[in-house]
Amino acid sequence: MKRILLLTLVCFSVFAVQAQRFEGGILGGLNASQVDGDFTHGYHKPGILLGGYVQTDLSRVIYTGAEIKYSQKGSRKNPDTDTGDQEKYIMRLGYMDVPVYLGVRTSQAISFIAGLSVGYLMHSGEWDNHGPFPPEDDRPFNEFDYQALIGTRIELTNRLKFDLRLAYSFLPTRDLPGEIYWYWWDDQYNNVISTSLFYRLGR
Repeated sequence: MKRILLLTLVCFSVFAVQAQRFEGGILGGLNASQVDGDFTHGYHKPGILLGGYVQTDLSRVIYTGAEIKYSQKGSRKNPDTDTGDQEKYIMRLGYMDVPVYLGVRTSQAISFIAGLSVGYLMHSGEWDNHGPFPPEDDRPFNEFDYQALIGTRIELTNRLKFDLRLAYSFLPTRDLPGEIYWYWWDDQYNNVISTSLFYRLGR
């Protein structure tokens, strides 16, 4: 699976570089994520994102783009010594995301984007104070994650762009289990703030 995804990423970038009307390159950055519907609060789960992108202008102001990237999401709760809360909880989710979006330039360097993304769940896991969850407490996540996204992009140089965006699942990533456990309350949704750098390849 890793080899197939790597080959897809390479082909994706090569196509973008070779196509005359397209710009393409690589991207990398960090996620700050939480999962709405569990008992944790705040963007406390860090993660990496790595991949490639392709983009083309529809007009002087509007452009469209797509990406393929590995993205780490989830949630985290650390023990709080100030309150005496000793409970630890970590949810780790790894997706292969494919966002598609439209961008609108408001100036030569700044633009705003909005779009949709579909993610395929490559791996998942949950941990507490005692380690990985036992099989009887394990509830599988949905195979796909569907998100809406908005963000802004700043051109730092001719080749380098800074991207800041918010992505939120509009369908649950895991459904209500029928019983309420201490580590989840309701249907769960990925809630992710990401910052990344885009580097344009080719001329």
